[in-house]
Amino acid sequence: MACVPENPEEENRLPPGQYIPRGRPVIHYGRVPAFRPQTWRFQVFGATASGESHDFTWEDFSRLPRTTVVADFHCVTKFSIMGNEWGGHPATALLERVPPAPGVRHVMVWAEYGYSANLRLNDFASDTTLFATELNEKPLSPERGYPVRIVVPHLYAWKSVKWVRGIEYLTEDRRGFWEERGYHNVADPWKEQRYSYQEDPGDGPP
Repeated sequence: MACVPENPEEENRLPPGQYIPRGRPVIHYGRVPAFRPQTWRFQVFGATASGESHDFTWEDFSRLPRTTVVADFHCVTKFSIMGNEWGGHPATALLERVPPAPGVRHVMVWAEYGYSANLRLNDFASDTTLFATELNEKPLSPERGYPVRIVVPHLYAWKSVKWVRGIEYLTEDRRGFWEERGYHNVADPWKEQRYSYQEDPGDGPP
């Protein structure tokens, strides 16, 4: 069930075709994984500047710089949750710690069970992209991505992968899980880039 935006500003922030639901729907593919901090690892690999991959333990990952981002959340199924306060580690902190090679233009985000989503490097490097561990000043719940998910607020929410375990630097674009199954490669909600048949030349790999 939809609800009326509380103020005109929220209505102006809604991309075309979106609505504000009652409550906070939760959608994900597959089961919720268990978190085991002693064995959890986050890997940065692919075309790194050094040519080597880098593994973070949970303790290492937790020491990365932290930030807070307040942003709306737009699901491709057409609901939007407004004004979320995400706390976590900026994607730029990982880019600084493990720089990509000069030819990298894309990133694949990897999660539990082999789930993935691809991003253009400039989307990944946005000031509002972060690896979130908190939502509205509370730790993420398991079904919302605990212990960590990536949040890319300016794209449709399937790019905001839950239960993230690594990123792969790519010199050539490659489609992720939902992109291989008919979803748009870029996913800009203001352009309603929902499905692959809407792609223009250059939006995605052949």
